[in-house]
Amino acid sequence: MQTIIEKGKIMKTRKRPPTHPGGIILRHYLEPLGLTISEAAAALGVSRKTLSKVINERGSVTPDMALRLARSFNTTPELWLNLQQNFDLWHAAHDSRDWQVSKVLRVACETGGN
Repeated sequence: MQTIIEKGKIMKTRKRPPTHPGGIILRHYLEPLGLTISEAAAALGVSRKTLSKVINERGSVTPDMALRLARSFNTTPELWLNLQQNFDLWHAAHDSRDWQVSKVLRVACETGGN
């Protein structure tokens, strides 16, 4: 992990992208449980296509999917949403530099003194 200091703020950046939640679902849940995508999709109450998209990193974990995964795998929905958010944010920062053209805006703070 590399530390970047930008205008007084310390940001830690990863060199490698975070794992997509779909990879975690596959390697840590489906494979150890011996479940197919179809079986897991049925247990989650979603279509095979929906779960397949997530597992193959062509779809994202939505809040609804996070609730389903949390219930089925005895985790929290925040786990799945945080995994997705970390993945998305890393890719947004590294796949394009378009966001760097935005200007820094500051709001004047009131001092409260009379």
